[in-house]
Amino acid sequence: MSTPVVFIHGLWLLESSWDRWAELFAEHGYEPVQPGWPDDPETVEEANAHPEVFAGKTVGQVADHFAEVIAGLPEKPVLVGHSFGGLLAQILAGRGLAAATVALSPAPFRGVLPLPISALRSASPVLSNPLNRSRAVPLTYDQFRYAFANAVAPEEAKALYETYAVPAPGAPLFQAATANLNPWTEVKVDTDNPDRGPLLIISGEKDHTVPPALSKAAYKQQQDNPGQTELVSVARGHALTIDSGWREVAETALAFVERVTAAASQPAG
Repeated sequence: MSTPVVFIHGLWLLESSWDRWAELFAEHGYEPVQPGWPDDPETVEEANAHPEVFAGKTVGQVADHFAEVIAGLPEKPVLVGHSFGGLLAQILAGRGLAAATVALSPAPFRGVLPLPISALRSASPVLSNPLNRSRAVPLTYDQFRYAFANAVAPEEAKALYETYAVPAPGAPLFQAATANLNPWTEVKVDTDNPDRGPLLIISGEKDHTVPPALSKAAYKQQQDNPGQTELVSVARGHALTIDSGWREVAETALAFVERVTAAASQPAG
């Protein structure tokens, strides 16, 4: 039976952003699963025509949605998440639901303390207006260029924006922004659970939205876990899962998954 791999997208993208990754993992014998967030439209065109469907979703609601998806699988899956999807993957792994996890440029959780200027600027289209907490917020091309596509040429940035960008719920960004002030936040990860499984964090060296300081701080929080914990840096921006360098990043993730799943299948002793 093929090991399932659940791909979890972040804000401003849909599950279709993982299509090439899913194909690559399938070629290597894994069973890709691309559930999307609750009520996600099927296409970018539909999403941009009906942005209201994204409004109001919280980190806790989305995490529970993915936990239900995982409960319906025949075995513990590998989780691969990007940005807020990387945060969600770590939350789910902290619940003991993952065989292994790859978190790419993961959004910060409670205990991750740095506040890089570029991260604040990337989040400002949402956080600049408190009313956005209950809204769906699209990015302009210039905002997408700064937050996602700063590490690619303008022509590629424009193509990425037109191909992938959709509105996103504002609530998760407000939750993340206040996580270290709110002891009851949903934006928290059980980094000590011995059933967390192996974890790889992939950091984008040129990432404005989740700069390396945030990925390194998440790695530091996770290091005390008895499970294998690794950090790898790649010379990409926040669009590292969808831009022209996606394959190198995906192969880095795949190599980790193959290594740790092979080790787990070896007989004890």
